[in-house]
Amino acid sequence: MPIDASDYSDLDGGLVRMMNRLKTEGTATKDPDADQLLRDSANAVFLGLLYDQRMLAEVAFIGPLKLKQRLGHLDMKKITKMDREAFAEVFTQKPAVHRFSNKMVDLTLEIANILVDEYDGDAANIWKEGTNAEVEKRVRAFPGFGPLKARKLRMCLYYFGHRDLSEA
Repeated sequence: MPIDASDYSDLDGGLVRMMNRLKTEGTATKDPDADQLLRDSANAVFLGLLYDQRMLAEVAFIGPLKLKQRLGHLDMKKITKMDREAFAEVFTQKPAVHRFSNKMVDLTLEIANILVDEYDGDAANIWKEGTNAEVEKRVRAFPGFGPLKARKLRMCLYYFGHRDLSEA
């Protein structure tokens, strides 16, 4: 039976609140620039989902925009070449990208390295091909991504226009 990516009735929390707001108000994060980046950048969606831990989902999904504004890009190849301390300095500028900066700095760098090594630096290559189950398996191989985040990714991809995995 196909999975309906537009049905997230089995989930709750901040991401559901964001998706409901997107349907009713046209913005998920309350920040039109952040929403646009999430539509335009697979890396932003993936990082936003990573940052959706122990903080408001809206704030988490604005994190990639903060990084892009500070770095001038979300190019994973460039990020992997950054010194950890230099990256941490950018990450922790007020307002910090995430409240647990040290952990998220390390996870972001680790994920950037995996994206560069295995997906040519582009998170879209994780879900470009394959069934929903194959994509979820790839996502779960990343640090910080368990079964729930893998399920939530399906929603993010659908609502931000990257891929509909309901038929896969």
